[in-house]
Amino acid sequence: MTTAETTAWLDRFGRRLGELRVSVTDRCNFRCRYCMPKEYFGHNHEFVPRDQILNFEEIVRVVGVLQAAGLSKVRITGGEPLLRHQVSHLISMLKGAANLEIAMTTNGVLLPKHALGLRAAGLDRLTVSLDALDGASFRRITDSPFSPSDVLSGISAAQQAGFESIKVNCVVQRGLNENQILPLVEYFRNTGHSLRFIEYMDTGQTNGWSLADVVTASEILKEIETRYPLEPVARTSESQTAQEYRLIDGSIVIGIVASVSHPFCRGCTRARLTSKGELYTCLFGQNRLDIRALIRSGCSNEQLGSQLRRVWSARDDRYSETRTSGSGSSARQSAPQLIIASRLHRKILTQPQEMSYLGG
Repeated sequence: MTTAETTAWLDRFGRRLGELRVSVTDRCNFRCRYCMPKEYFGHNHEFVPRDQILNFEEIVRVVGVLQAAGLSKVRITGGEPLLRHQVSHLISMLKGAANLEIAMTTNGVLLPKHALGLRAAGLDRLTVSLDALDGASFRRITDSPFSPSDVLSGISAAQQAGFESIKVNCVVQRGLNENQILPLVEYFRNTGHSLRFIEYMDTGQTNGWSLADVVTASEILKEIETRYPLEPVARTSESQTAQEYRLIDGSIVIGIVASVSHPFCRGCTRARLTSKGELYTCLFGQNRLDIRALIRSGCSNEQLGSQLRRVWSARDDRYSETRTSGSGSSARQSAPQLIIASRLHRKILTQPQEMSYLGG
């Protein structure tokens, strides 16, 4: 890379490139209603052929080029990333090639088999998805043969392997699992782990998203406060996706990802790389750069870096903001500005330094 290319890249809103989310497989052993519903991803669904998926060397190459542009974190995702053969080896390769934080998001059921290997490979952090502790609710959401105990066993195995603080993610969808908010808080208090509740998002075209199904951050906080007093935690970064709160007794930190009711596009520093090598500059993006084609056509690192920089510099994505305001041609569904009534949210929103991150 040339000297000019080692400086941080900025998009049209002055947002730097900070994190790359790398999907290592499009396959999953769950069929969650909000992500991969079985009617669209059944036994006849054609997943990406293995020879069209980026190999580990190609992933490491892309990460190396982007690190020179300011990349500081890689998150390994899927599908379910632990279904990718020898994914621990990819983590070892990334740690050996770049000084980056490496994290992984998983549904957790394969952690008893893989946790030790992931830790030995150098994985820094784990996030585990768990949308319900109640067995019936869990089965309705995941549409899988697994149970909450399988996920909890995975979390336990990861903790024994050395992952001391694990983030547990819960996507909250009205009519499915809003009654699981308090049980999850109660279960994970005093465990050393943290919880993140995520507003149900309109990702993809197959989950039948409707604004009426969104349980807002305000509602989630009100539910928790019926039993546990909370206090807000100061943000550590403008690009932080979750607003965090701490139970007054100090027993757990809870994050709320309010990408529907309070978008944080203006602080977003994330790009994502699909398993077949397509780079998107937004979770909801439609335009993509075919990195696999560039690499397999024999391009140099300088040529690859030039193309990546061109795409990032032209980035003006702010889908969640335009969706919430009902403006812009990219909005899939017009949504009224959602009112945050919680006293905790009012306290956060009156702090000027937070306004740009939450979309004003």
